[in-house]
Amino acid sequence: MSSIAVVESITLAQYFMNRERLYGSELTAEYRANAALTVERINKLIAAFSADGVVQEIRPDTKSPVSSGWRPGAINAGTKGAAPRSKHLTCQACDLYDPDGDIDAWALKHPEVLTKIGLWQEHPSATKTWAHFQIVPPRSGNRVFYP
Repeated sequence: MSSIAVVESITLAQYFMNRERLYGSELTAEYRANAALTVERINKLIAAFSADGVVQEIRPDTKSPVSSGWRPGAINAGTKGAAPRSKHLTCQACDLYDPDGDIDAWALKHPEVLTKIGLWQEHPSATKTWAHFQIVPPRSGNRVFYP
């Protein structure tokens, strides 16, 4: 079975990854609002790269295009390489499944689209098999940044 599928958008449910069931007390109203904005902007990104023929793949193990959405504290602490103050903790970041780097490559070629949408991209050298985007600028302020 192929993991290639046409994905037009992601949902809040995919973004939360069922983690609200066990960690719902950490999911504040502010985080829910952040998540809604993150999903809205990611969906604009998906529409933009899809219009150029880039296909969003589905992770075979989770059946979702989201590699990492919201991370409660315990999940973040157990995630290899996760920053202690990751924007995933506050629902301000989303990782899309990108096994071949097609999304990352497209985004690097289209910084004007990231600017228009209001997204910042972690440099692909740090995100093998996924593409990281966040709705707030990193400390450097660079549209494409290194962790």
